[in-house]
Amino acid sequence: MATRASRFTLPALLLLPLIGVYGGWAVTTVEDLPDYGVVRQPLNLTFTVRQHGVTKLSNLEPRVEARAGGVTTAAAAQPGKAAGQYTARLVLPQAGEWTITIHSGFMGSRVTLVPLQVIEAGAQAPVALSAADRGRRLFVAKGCVTCHLHRDVSGSGVVAVGPELTHRPLAAEYLRRFLADPSIVGSGNRMPNLSLKQPEIAALIAFLNPTGHVDVGN
Repeated sequence: MATRASRFTLPALLLLPLIGVYGGWAVTTVEDLPDYGVVRQPLNLTFTVRQHGVTKLSNLEPRVEARAGGVTTAAAAQPGKAAGQYTARLVLPQAGEWTITIHSGFMGSRVTLVPLQVIEAGAQAPVALSAADRGRRLFVAKGCVTCHLHRDVSGSGVVAVGPELTHRPLAAEYLRRFLADPSIVGSGNRMPNLSLKQPEIAALIAFLNPTGHVDVGN
């Protein structure tokens, strides 16, 4: 039997309604976000750009910029194999925390990822991220940050066409199904299928629902 949370709260919280949103914004979704980088070893970032979070945009000229300690490096992105997909190759010259910004090439839309730690070649790998920390990074990298406000994520809710997700824990099993295939909500849902992997889904659930408590309000 469907729970009250899955029948009422979850569709209201997670679907993007059919609203007349027009203008120059896009959502950028990064594939295979690394936990850290290594100095002078190529860091390949593959990402997809969607107008209004839905329509994949090809024929753009995105660029990726990285900054740390007064040093800036950038790379032009090349078209990928799929519609709206691009790949950029960064080579970071020094260790430290690098702030990476992806400029989509569409009407000034961009996303700045959570700073990435970069280590020297041969150095000990950083302590593994917790599931919740990885989920917070994915919340930004997968594009959730554009459409949803989460007050624990700086810069979230850029256009806020989706519901706020701050302290609104949701049923883990429903989230698992929804994030794997958003179409389960119904035809009115405009959230695209981001082809999330199961470890990514688990991390996002750990971030969105750190206590395991389920919101059963309307």
